[in-house]
Amino acid sequence: MIMAKVMTVKSQKGVTMIEYALIAALVSVVAITTVGLVGDNVEAVFDKIKTELAAALA
Repeated sequence: MIMAKVMTVKSQKGVTMIEYALIAALVSVVAITTVGLVGDNVEAVFDKIKTELAAALA
């Protein structure tokens, strides 16, 4: 009886660990995709800021 409860707890811990790993993988994929999609826009904004700062200092 006690051994069955111990095995159940160990099994649940393993499943939980796998679930957390899958969630972490999904978050990573979303973050990488977002950076890829928005990266060019962010670069354009920084280029505009750089140009306007250079013009203001000149």
